[in-house]
Amino acid sequence: MHAITLKNIEKKYATGTHALKGISFNLEAGSMTALLGANGAGKTTLIGILTGLVRKTSGQITVSGVDLDAEPERARAFIGVVPQEFNFSIFEKVEDILIDQAGYYGVTRSIAKERTENLLKELGLWEKRHAYSRTLSGGMKRRLMIARALVHEPRILLLDEPSAGVDVELRRGMWEFIRKIHAQGTTILLTTHYLEEAEELCEHVVMMRQGEVVRNAPVQELLKELTAQSFVFTTNQPLKEGGPYRLKQKNATTWEASLSAGTSVTKMIQDLSEQHVMINDIRPKANRLEEVFIEAAM
Repeated sequence: MHAITLKNIEKKYATGTHALKGISFNLEAGSMTALLGANGAGKTTLIGILTGLVRKTSGQITVSGVDLDAEPERARAFIGVVPQEFNFSIFEKVEDILIDQAGYYGVTRSIAKERTENLLKELGLWEKRHAYSRTLSGGMKRRLMIARALVHEPRILLLDEPSAGVDVELRRGMWEFIRKIHAQGTTILLTTHYLEEAEELCEHVVMMRQGEVVRNAPVQELLKELTAQSFVFTTNQPLKEGGPYRLKQKNATTWEASLSAGTSVTKMIQDLSEQHVMINDIRPKANRLEEVFIEAAM
């Protein structure tokens, strides 16, 4: 069974903006999928339709086999949502936010308290359980949003920019938690501007452009399309531009190399080493998925 099925979803606003133009795709049960697109591509509108904040113009959506139009409350009970903007009460305490959210879905208070404790401990918020939400840092608020979305144990989790405003270390910790939730069988759909996040976490990618799906494929399939990959490295030794690695000098010590498909970065390092060139450090110029994204969705 598909976790979510979208068929010919259209959204036209009264202003005349055609935000979604016949969107169709399936979200496989148990999958982790990234929804990518530039600003204005239609991602936010689509998430809004799934969460009930935006009314679609036409089309059909089913959630775990339940028609969203016919049984909206039942269908949305399968979904946990982490929106981009913080939308909990700043006058509530952390623990109360989760317990009240669970109660909204019919979870008994005793079970809600147990789930709240488990989630707050896993997300490093247990010590803040009696604090008012307004006193939390941005990263803590983001983790609280995730905990709230999971407290009723949904089958599907929608994450809209889950690591926005979170520093690198906390982002990595959040990734591990998301992986753990996914490993337990939760289907995840996330939007993100961090394309390394999509490549690191997701098995599948849906790319949107101007209200349409332009790519819908497994991550590894998309990465196979790359014909070249660029790297940036530093060295204190002189080099010549061009050559088999299409070297370009960026500044006194920094160079860019372009490797064709099938050529490993290890071979380039070995070849330069034979020329007595010592590389101090090397990194990809861009995330690999970003190169596919720029080609398809911009």
